[in-house]
Amino acid sequence: MFSAVGVLPQPPLLVPELATGVVHETAELRAACDTVAARLAAAAPEWVAVGADAGGRRSVSPGAAGSFIGFGVEVRVALDTAAPAGPADPDLPLPLLIAGWVAARTGAPVRIRGELVAPDADVDDCAALGAALAAAADTGPVGLLVVGDGATTHSEKAPGYVDERAAGFDAAVAEAMAAADAGALLRLDPGLAAGLGAIGRAPWQVLAGATRRAAWRGELLYSSAPFGVAYHVAMWTPA
Repeated sequence: MFSAVGVLPQPPLLVPELATGVVHETAELRAACDTVAARLAAAAPEWVAVGADAGGRRSVSPGAAGSFIGFGVEVRVALDTAAPAGPADPDLPLPLLIAGWVAARTGAPVRIRGELVAPDADVDDCAALGAALAAAADTGPVGLLVVGDGATTHSEKAPGYVDERAAGFDAAVAEAMAAADAGALLRLDPGLAAGLGAIGRAPWQVLAGATRRAAWRGELLYSSAPFGVAYHVAMWTPA
């Protein structure tokens, strides 16, 4: 069982160096993410970070490092905040870049193992992976960090334009995060999520598989779509 669970979105605009012109607009979101990361670091020095990536299912060791240079600025991150900086992997997926970045901001020594799934991963496969990760976490204090965005279709300027189904989808996600409702996350429809561009669906269902056998308390720290993309920030702790 995991010691605590944090849920974050993955917009590169979280990084101030990339948020030129919108630093103030992203301040509340960034503060919520910092709060989750700090609380997760206080609960456990070892994290498992789950995200979705087109490369499909694979694990990434804590020795990995990367950079946001692909998004326009050379901001280096490492999955082990206490290790000497190694060569940056130019293809380190965005969820792990975000995980390493928020971990470094805590100022604590944190080691992160990445666990990536395909965006279209089957619900049962996601749940099974979550259960396996939770079972492996019984060896000591380990935190689970789940990274992914909601629908990208909340406004005319959003990447996916407007889809009227987005509001209901992300309202359901926010409610599930606030209530620590693993069952509700497992009921998210993969086809609908794909149509809305909600890349967080598969990681959230890994979270559900990791937590559904125990009682948890949920806290929703942020849920909004400031740029037409839904961002949810939450913290789950054992009940």
